[in-house]
Amino acid sequence: MAMKRNTANPVTPGLAGNQRSSHRFGFSDRIFSNTTLVFAMVIAALLVGLVIILVKDAMPAITRFGFSFITSSTWDPVKEIYGALPAIYGTLLSSAIGLLIAVPISLGAAIFLVELSPRWLQGPASFIIEMLAAIPSVIIGLWGIFVLVPVVRSPIESWLGKNLGGLPLFQGPPFGVGFLAAGIILAIMILPIITAVSRDAIRAVPNEQREAMFALGATRWEMINKAVLPYCRSGIIGGIILGLGRALGETMAVTMVIGNSYKLTPSLFSPGNTIASTIASQFGEASAGVSVGSLIELALILFGVTLLVNIVARTLVWRMTSMKAAKK
Repeated sequence: MAMKRNTANPVTPGLAGNQRSSHRFGFSDRIFSNTTLVFAMVIAALLVGLVIILVKDAMPAITRFGFSFITSSTWDPVKEIYGALPAIYGTLLSSAIGLLIAVPISLGAAIFLVELSPRWLQGPASFIIEMLAAIPSVIIGLWGIFVLVPVVRSPIESWLGKNLGGLPLFQGPPFGVGFLAAGIILAIMILPIITAVSRDAIRAVPNEQREAMFALGATRWEMINKAVLPYCRSGIIGGIILGLGRALGETMAVTMVIGNSYKLTPSLFSPGNTIASTIASQFGEASAGVSVGSLIELALILFGVTLLVNIVARTLVWRMTSMKAAKK
């Protein structure tokens, strides 16, 4: 008697294993994707929560002063009249001075470390520059009081006042403390940030870019200027913006050398104030209500200024990247 053959589709062992493996990996991928989504949402929630808390605590000042808080230059805790304009002005001025000093030095140091430095010097020099970023700001502030301020008073401010005293920027007695000292302190603090980021951006330029310029007969300076720097421009701008963000929010070192005078003045020799230094110096004595609300509104303005600077910087980087892609 003939036996009947089983006509059912046989299950291939290898195929079944692949299906189980695919199901397992698909489940793992979903877990990983959802976990990273939660992490991203936590960061966004922290940002939104920070803004909400700042707005809530600053509401007494916002409802009382309105937009005049930004345009007023009076800070009188006795009469509870507050204005943020001198602090905003001091923040922008001191940060601009810091950038004007730090950017050329940082870019030059980065170019030297990558393109011109002997190999034996690159490691130690890079280490020293990065160690400068690890120095606490209060130590830099103390150094600024005892070392920088006397040097700024004489000979820097004395010479500038004697030779360029006709300009509003260099008028007034040489106090030593003021916007110029604060700008120099900020330059010292953002130097390692801009240098490190610019160095990494220059180092990421392919060697083919350099070799092509040399093959065309370019000098080393022409190679750096026309092949290296245009290629890594976005990275350099990113480093400058990181440094600017540090300068805008720096508190302790600036508070110790800026003089803490709440007024508007064009002179770099004059004592002044920044948003961060105003908060640091006034918060301990502020009373609940409008006084604390005004300080928190200052923090909200600083947050907005920093956010605006980053948006502008990212827009510039995006436009440069788009123009570079269009040329290709």
